[in-house]
Amino acid sequence: MKSFWNHCKEEFKKRVNKNHYEIWFEPTSVVSLGDKSVTISVPSSYHADRINRDYLNIVVEIIKAVSKKDIEDVRFVVDNTKEVFLPPAENADANSKKVEMIKAPFTGLNPKYTFDNFVVGASNQFAHAASKSVAEGHVNYNPLFIYGGVGLGKTHLIQATGNFLAGNSKKRLLYVTSEAFVNDLITSLQHNEMNKFREKYRKLDVLFVDDVHFIAGKERSQEEFFHTFNTLFESHKQIILSSDKYPREIPKLEERLKSRFEWGLIADIQPPELETRIAILKQKAEENGISIPQDVAEFIANKVKSNVRELEGCLSRIIAVSSLKGREISIQLAEEAFKDIFKTREKIIGINDIQKAAAEYFNIKVSDLKSKKRERNIAFPRQVAMYLCKELTELSLEDIGKGFGGKDHSTVIHSQKKIENLLKENNEISMTIKQIKKTMEI
Repeated sequence: MKSFWNHCKEEFKKRVNKNHYEIWFEPTSVVSLGDKSVTISVPSSYHADRINRDYLNIVVEIIKAVSKKDIEDVRFVVDNTKEVFLPPAENADANSKKVEMIKAPFTGLNPKYTFDNFVVGASNQFAHAASKSVAEGHVNYNPLFIYGGVGLGKTHLIQATGNFLAGNSKKRLLYVTSEAFVNDLITSLQHNEMNKFREKYRKLDVLFVDDVHFIAGKERSQEEFFHTFNTLFESHKQIILSSDKYPREIPKLEERLKSRFEWGLIADIQPPELETRIAILKQKAEENGISIPQDVAEFIANKVKSNVRELEGCLSRIIAVSSLKGREISIQLAEEAFKDIFKTREKIIGINDIQKAAAEYFNIKVSDLKSKKRERNIAFPRQVAMYLCKELTELSLEDIGKGFGGKDHSTVIHSQKKIENLLKENNEISMTIKQIKKTMEI
């Protein structure tokens, strides 16, 4: 049996990415082999999920070829955890380990999200470091609050934290979206099962809540989450949250929740800079067993600047077009595949347009905006221009900083925050912004 599985593994190596083979296939073994079914032992439920979801056809094909049997059913036994996804084969080896039908606790985590396949760049480096430190137990940030725009990797990062903990500890974990939390609450109220609801959420070691801003404005949900948060926090249990906004900027969120969300560490994720976008495309292509040329990766990365999900969507499109047309991925194919799509996405204005409009409004030179001058008559217009670049373009903080003479991304963040704060209390600034936009016909 061992010889048979080693032969299968050698074939898996030829068909699967090296890193993926080492993660998903190297730790496996075969429990039994029948005429129609095979039972494979895996170290965790995540291995079973991933192999079943992404590699089942390859597994069946190789086992059929090596065993010379007409295998129709692949079953997975999770070793050492007494958990099974499907019953072992009827003709399982009598000496194989006994497997009890005990279901593992539901975590809500997706095993595809790991730290290994999260591309780190300047835009997300701090959030990544904080998440990994929490996962490894090096620090005690509680709560860990990660915020950023849509499609930038918040979900990936918090689930990677959960998957790391699931694979390296026996903690009771639960990942939910705040929408799922709200729906769970509503169902519990309808069926008079609030004790069960509270038991579910307040007996955890780690609670992950994605898009926590969704509970804002929902009075009962905020009330219940407030007490859940307090119970976990006071019991020294870890809370990890994500949102599209900084806690103080979430509208209709109760003040007491805003305060608690700020108790720990707040880390932001910004749109990825060009180099990170290219790295993301290359890694996603590698995961699909595809080699994407550098010029194609640069072409797509220069067009899609603010959203990782869009990058992945573009990659899927070029792979599909390549397959359907029977042509290799090339810059020519990319230009054809995205001709109409990128044309509609082109921005009306760019950083040069904004700088020109701001310089004209404040009666200074564009070169002043890019200079190192710190006089107020230069610094303030520069802050306004940087704010407009962040609002009106999909440029990353790093790209905006480069456009202003190589300024650091932290300078852009400072400018953005300063203008945002002034807009809340100064109508004159609001009129200034509107006038500059008007000159650009926005």
